[in-house]
Amino acid sequence: MAIVKVVKYDGSPDVFAWKYPDDELGTWTQLIVNESQEAILFKGGQALDLFTAGRHTLETSNIPFLSKIINLPFGRKSPFKAEVWYINKAFSLNIKWGTPTPIQLQDPKYKVFIPLSSYGQFGIQIEDGRKFLIKLIGTLSSYNKEDLTKYFRGLYLTHVKDAISAYLVKKEISALEINAYLVELSGFLQERIMPTMSDYGIKLVSFYVNDISVPEDDAAVMKLKDALAKKAEMDIIGFNYTQERSFNTLEGAAKNSGSGQSGLMGAGIGLGMGVGVGGAFGGAIGGITGVINTKETKTCPQCTSQMDADKRFCAACGHDTRADAESKELVTCDRCGKGFLKNMKFCPECGNPYNPCSFCGADMPDSAINCPSCGKSVPKTCQKCGTKAEPGKKFCAECGETLVNKCPACDLEISGTPNFCPECGCKLGGIG
Repeated sequence: MAIVKVVKYDGSPDVFAWKYPDDELGTWTQLIVNESQEAILFKGGQALDLFTAGRHTLETSNIPFLSKIINLPFGRKSPFKAEVWYINKAFSLNIKWGTPTPIQLQDPKYKVFIPLSSYGQFGIQIEDGRKFLIKLIGTLSSYNKEDLTKYFRGLYLTHVKDAISAYLVKKEISALEINAYLVELSGFLQERIMPTMSDYGIKLVSFYVNDISVPEDDAAVMKLKDALAKKAEMDIIGFNYTQERSFNTLEGAAKNSGSGQSGLMGAGIGLGMGVGVGGAFGGAIGGITGVINTKETKTCPQCTSQMDADKRFCAACGHDTRADAESKELVTCDRCGKGFLKNMKFCPECGNPYNPCSFCGADMPDSAINCPSCGKSVPKTCQKCGTKAEPGKKFCAECGETLVNKCPACDLEISGTPNFCPECGCKLGGIG
């Protein structure tokens, strides 16, 4: 056996932990640890000293933990037994993962069960070498990327299935649309998986879901895609499934030579639904062809003919329907007697301000006590704050001012509810 032994490891970067095959180490053994590694000495299954990057001489005087448990003769210069483990501390960012079999999920949008497959990659770094060796390695001589993927397969598959199901339900989207949320889904899964891997001394640097797909040859998927393609075609053409089925039914009945109704049906369709056929099928065809004639209609008030809602004059009798609508909105000016629309603030003929009755909308004089059209009492207006008071009130509810009215003939301010003006004797008809 050589007096001075050199211990080092320059293996594959896919190996996360590697044990030096010889456990007999002599004094002055040279332990070389690369920059992206750390080395841990084990004695009797117990993790002792940890060595970082550099060259280290293994002497019992330089190994505090080892010197306490080994009683070496010959002035502590003889060989001793100990295991050397190398831990790869470099980042490994291309660990592949995937679902070995499709996950059966119910599509929350279309309520059908479809299989989903998913794959991606994640990145790790060994953060705590002692914890990693004690909890994962055991009696193995090495631990590589494939071993780690197999060990944590159950962990990420469980979280992937739960996360995809939760996102489908939460977003209320179809499984065919889940690829639009891969970034959010990847971040969500990394947060869920990170604490578990940290318990084994592993830092989860990244976790990516690269794709979520459905098998193209699955019967449920094929039927769903056919239905979506048909729906898209109908949306482009401009009719729905019920209307298409009605078209197909009528067309089949017209072509069926063995049907007693085929001649009548064919004649009805061919002749534009004549008098005898129109009553029987007019409603059905009208509903089917409603997609063709989608304009709203209205009834002429004079001849009751149907006409387009956006037309002003009836094509049957020439009646002006807009004039009827405008006549309902006309009011008569109390000064000049000309009519004008209710949405105007002044009479276009004489410029008199429009003073509407709060009950019927008729134009009233400013001094009116009762509406000349409906006879309702005009609400009093407080002379101090301008608040309108309800009929019969003698004081303003806003400021407490005494409410008064004016005589329309002599402009006398009158309190109370007299029937005649005390100044000119004008009949008031009861104020308030």
